[in-house]
Amino acid sequence: MTAPEPLEPLTEDWTKALAVVAHPDDLEFGAAAAIARWTAQGKEIVYCLLTSGEAGIDGIAPAECGPLREAEQIESARIVGVDTVEFLGQPDGTIEYGVPLRRLITQAIRRHQPEIVITNNFRDTWDGDALLNQADHMNTGRATLDAVRDAANRWIFPDDGQRWNGVRQVWAGGSPNSKHAVDTTETFDLGVESLKAHKAYIEGLNWPDFDPAEFLEGISRSTGTRLGATYAAPFEVFTV
Repeated sequence: MTAPEPLEPLTEDWTKALAVVAHPDDLEFGAAAAIARWTAQGKEIVYCLLTSGEAGIDGIAPAECGPLREAEQIESARIVGVDTVEFLGQPDGTIEYGVPLRRLITQAIRRHQPEIVITNNFRDTWDGDALLNQADHMNTGRATLDAVRDAANRWIFPDDGQRWNGVRQVWAGGSPNSKHAVDTTETFDLGVESLKAHKAYIEGLNWPDFDPAEFLEGISRSTGTRLGATYAAPFEVFTV
């Protein structure tokens, strides 16, 4: 049996990142421990959530669910050292790729002027085979990658902020095509607590045996082995 390819460490010579994902909890299912590592280094990270996750809990109507999930996300972000969390009001479950979405994300990139943009896996699957991804994730990631280029072009969306061409890379967490990772051994427990902060969402999944620590350990330990660490978070890197 062929051993998995070793992973390369991510660069950490940057000071500001913007995380753009579809839903509350998207970052916590893998990347939050990495974010805790970076904020502990003094880096600034801003969260930009396209939706409020209002369609994410079957037993709670969207009007009640949205504010509840926003509050859980703000607390989850606080745990890993993130102070700024924006919700952009897109419809949960029906995010559409297109020019309006690119414009919205371009505005956020120009507003916050990051060096690194973080998003989630936007490949068709989570495992490179059969575990299907969800349309919101795929459309968000693809639009984010395009919006980074849009933000750098003064002639695209010229009325939506001053162009920003300072993004060096886009990192897609949890991609099956990941060739890079970051050591999260020291901040693994913060990542677990960050996921636990999504209490209502986790309860709404109706997974009676779900354990956040066990779930994250399963991902983080295998990734850590490929990086040469105890725990690590994987990312697919796109250089701008």
